[in-house]
Amino acid sequence: MAKILLTRHGHVQGIEPERFRGREPLELTERGHAQAAAVARRIAEGWRVRKIYTSPMKRCVDTGAAIAKAAGAAAEICDDLNDIDYGAWQFKTLAYARKDHPDLFAAWFATPQLVRFPGGESLQDVAARAANALRFVLTRHARDTIVLVGHDSVNRALLLQLLGLPFSAYRRLDQAPCCLNEIDINGGDVCIVRLNETHHLDQLTTNAPARRKKST
Repeated sequence: MAKILLTRHGHVQGIEPERFRGREPLELTERGHAQAAAVARRIAEGWRVRKIYTSPMKRCVDTGAAIAKAAGAAAEICDDLNDIDYGAWQFKTLAYARKDHPDLFAAWFATPQLVRFPGGESLQDVAARAANALRFVLTRHARDTIVLVGHDSVNRALLLQLLGLPFSAYRRLDQAPCCLNEIDINGGDVCIVRLNETHHLDQLTTNAPARRKKST
């Protein structure tokens, strides 16, 4: 049986106030580094990790490095875990996107499965990449415990597929920075053991809950 520990990178600029972050080369904030250290401790204390795979974005690479150091395992970049390409909307504010493409902006909240960002990707594109990443990992690690460090959108797309949910259910899931999802995969059997767990962040005084529209 393979065990996948799926997490998201730590806090970065553009989460509050919210922007379409995507492929923007953002660094972990001080808060993000603290979150990465916390999830690294949680993983190292709870599991024996064989390998860590991260998105190529530096915020994920740095989160993965913290986990690798704590768990005593090597980290490797997996391009298919990269964040969604927002195209012309990358790092734009919600207000800008609403004014620039009001109909598309409304559709992103109402029917996200029907949206392709101007010059960018759709959720179907992201889901295909996420599935490729999972296939790659399972081919190499059918009986290992593996950490994947991704992004809000790519994590949701992967979880929707594992749960057998349509892309229209995209907003039913949340992925907080440095949350923890635990997934057991045994052949064709999939079991979601934990989803968006964040109790390991409770002691961080800088981790005050943020109100989010869950858009990016």
